[in-house]
Amino acid sequence: MTGASVLPWSRLASRLDGLDGATSRRRAIRWMNPGWIAAIAGLALSALGVAAIMTVDPTLAPRQVAYTAVGLVAAALVAIPDYRRLRWAVPLFAVLSLGLLVFVLIPAVPQWLVRPRNGARGWINLGVIDLQPAEVAKVVFILAAAAWLRPDGWHRRLMGFAWPFLLTLVPVALILLEPDLGTATLFLPTLVAMLWCGGARKRHLVALVVAAAVAAPLAYPFLKPHQRARIDALVAQLEGDRRFEQDIGYQSARAMDLVGAGGVEGLRAEAAPLIEHNHLPEAHNDMIFPVIACRWGLVGAAGTLGALAVLVGAGLWTASIARDAFGRMIAVGVASMLGFQAFVNVAMTIGLLPVTGITLPFVSYGGSSMLTTWVMVGLVLNVALRRPPRFSRRGVFEFDGASA
Repeated sequence: MTGASVLPWSRLASRLDGLDGATSRRRAIRWMNPGWIAAIAGLALSALGVAAIMTVDPTLAPRQVAYTAVGLVAAALVAIPDYRRLRWAVPLFAVLSLGLLVFVLIPAVPQWLVRPRNGARGWINLGVIDLQPAEVAKVVFILAAAAWLRPDGWHRRLMGFAWPFLLTLVPVALILLEPDLGTATLFLPTLVAMLWCGGARKRHLVALVVAAAVAAPLAYPFLKPHQRARIDALVAQLEGDRRFEQDIGYQSARAMDLVGAGGVEGLRAEAAPLIEHNHLPEAHNDMIFPVIACRWGLVGAAGTLGALAVLVGAGLWTASIARDAFGRMIAVGVASMLGFQAFVNVAMTIGLLPVTGITLPFVSYGGSSMLTTWVMVGLVLNVALRRPPRFSRRGVFEFDGASA
């Protein structure tokens, strides 16, 4: 056989894949996969959210059901096309996402279109739903970071490690200007998790964590007054000082009262009047977890956390079976983002973190949040469904022992 007659490996694989197109396409789908576990967990959490919202405000429950239905349709639409095609559209998604983040900050935009809430300009009124660009940015960020991290190991060099963080600061800064501190805090931990799973050098990650620990206290003077006040209230609360409970610490105190009142088995039907007289702000939204703990007790709270853990675990399981780098990083990014978001939400409701405006995935009331979380599940299912092409090179992040 002459050298000229030898086909390149990629062309040979392409020709072999095309010999039996219909059979190949059928084999390309992995119907039994952990993506369905993530979808089932999301459905269980969504149903729990509707029940909890019924306890707080029954008039909002039908809307939440409608938001869930829209989210399911969005997840299905996202899961249908091969996720590998999304990689080429990432730059366009990034430009559109940043454009929306800038749009809500323009003072000249009329208030009927961008209406401030609690002093934050973070929603665009679309009539049937209020679009939150920060929620859209979370999905686009995961796709962009997954496209950036490649199996060639460039992110293991110092410059390749630093660039993703510099680029991440752009959407984070825009979200902080709204201001939306809660959502902004999710981006960097998610990126760190993706870098760690992508094989970034341990010394780079350790240096980053140490730098963040040192810089965090230095950022305190630059926070807005109400943000500093919430940190002060948390510190006072941990010290047993109750002087902020009727002021900036009111929401946190009311939330912990409801969590404690639920006991082990919860108050069931008796929870509704207690929650009503408790006057917990945003009980249907950011503070939905105390409602669950009050009505269904420790059992309900543990079940909620268990379903969230199953969802995150299904995302990581999907990452473990993905053979191309882009798919693996998408699954890791979704699992990390939803996991960190759930942790921050629950921690702030039980007095472990300052109160920030961040929702509990699938459970809190809201159209943008519900749509975003289901789109993320759709991405995980998309990755889990796709088997790698025959003769494809294993595109995982594997490096030798000199990973430090």
